Amino acid sequence: MARYTGPKTRICRIFGEPILGNGKYLSKNSNPPGQHGPSKKRKAPGEYALQLKEKQKAKYTYGVLEKQFRKTFEEAARLKGVTGENLIKLLESRLDNAVYRLGLSPSRPGARQLVSHKHITVNGAVVNIPSFQLQPGDIISVKEKDKGNTAITSVFRGKNAKFSWLDWNESEMSGTFVAYPERESVPENIKEQLIVELYSK
Repeated sequence: MARYTGPKTRICRIFGEPILGNGKYLSKNSNPPGQHGPSKKRKAPGEYALQLKEKQKAKYTYGVLEKQFRKTFEEAARLKGVTGENLIKLLESRLDNAVYRLGLSPSRPGARQLVSHKHITVNGAVVNIPSFQLQPGDIISVKEKDKGNTAITSVFRGKNAKFSWLDWNESEMSGTFVAYPERESVPENIKEQLIVELYSK
């Protein structure tokens, strides 16, 4: 299972932004982790280091390990259009990410757990594969017998209106993956072109 179980704040400090949470501790200490803290003189990162860091940021953000991320990139390269934008579209169309975007879970790890524990259906059938690729028109729903489970429904926070590629039906507790999102609509601060350059070496 592709998941990170270490301290989230440490990862946030590496990238200087709250990619794994609300980042409330970044205001107290935003220095990169290390025993010397802010006193350590750090060299300016080179081109490769910047590209590698951007890839790692994308992997941590979407909860994907290296092998799966590489396969997603190769699929993005085969599709028509800009490879970097295709990569973001494929990552956004993962089932666990769609569950998170629909507000069924406050975090992507929580969304992954909902999917893997068989609480989510796609077009009426239970799907327990977090990396399942959604297609436009697919309907994501909470399993019928779980709609009255307060342990599950109590964490629902509602869909953010800015995610226009998803449609949410409150009464049915189901959402529709309307279309692949355009890059400018995805709020994640990822420079996908650096990832393309890294894999092109």
